[in-house]
Amino acid sequence: MTRKVAVLMGGWSPEREVSLVSGKACAEGLREGGHEVIEFEVKRDLRALIEFLRPAGGGGPDVVFNALHGKYGEDGCIQGVLEVLAVPYTHSGVLASALAMDKPMARHVFTSLGLRVAAGKVIERRLLAGGDPMPRPYVVKPIDQGSSVGVHIVREGDNLAAVEAAEAAYGERVLVEKYVPGRELTVAVMGNRAVAVTELRPRTRFYDYEAKYTEGITEHLVPAPVSPEVYELAKEWALTAHQALGCSGLTRTDLRWDDSQPGTSGLHVLELNTQPGMTPLSLAPEQAKWAGISWSELMTWMIDQARRPT
Repeated sequence: MTRKVAVLMGGWSPEREVSLVSGKACAEGLREGGHEVIEFEVKRDLRALIEFLRPAGGGGPDVVFNALHGKYGEDGCIQGVLEVLAVPYTHSGVLASALAMDKPMARHVFTSLGLRVAAGKVIERRLLAGGDPMPRPYVVKPIDQGSSVGVHIVREGDNLAAVEAAEAAYGERVLVEKYVPGRELTVAVMGNRAVAVTELRPRTRFYDYEAKYTEGITEHLVPAPVSPEVYELAKEWALTAHQALGCSGLTRTDLRWDDSQPGTSGLHVLELNTQPGMTPLSLAPEQAKWAGISWSELMTWMIDQARRPT
């Protein structure tokens, strides 16, 4: 069934440029699927957004494809606006989006279900200036950003003052976690199905923002060349995390596997992304393609799964 789809993109978070690329790609996929598509660049103007979604004379979109990333786009804020306007929209709802974006809260949910996460704690950013909050190496990250924005691995010899200064743009609290050595894994979930496991092998020091969005820097191996036990547990944990947070549509869960540990004991959940990247280099669409789902089919599936506010 052909629908009129509004693709929201842009925003004003540090992930704005990624969102614009995602939005353009998704709009093209929706058009290939036969849908009428209107692209809308979101700015900090709520009135303009409301007038676009609910024009005075009628004729607004049938469904919103939310291609926004980062704060305000995937943390429950835009989802709340769409709920109030009673406009169907893709991806997860208000609560699931807010929980997943708040890394400390998501960790609480994961550990309550027996999913393993790295040892960590939330501290005031200014405390970094006073010395290491845990033995090195450890990871410092903002509590509510995506795409590895602001993430730092603090190793022996690193300047902690520089890390503290870099984090200033992202708030007064940071999450500090023990660094898990080994291999980077990720799992896409579509509805109630974990699609596959991909191993990421960046040529940089770790899978940071540059490694995610610069062509040629990271090798994607799907299916991941890991043991069957690790492969299946990664899928199981991704689906459990998706369901526990109350997610819907497409999500992606990132994990680390310390392959020096026996069996599956080195597997850890890092975070869940309720609106994974949809750029040409993005992982969830790549797994869907591996599973035999074309780009236009994935786009249509996502609007078919749109949440319908009551």
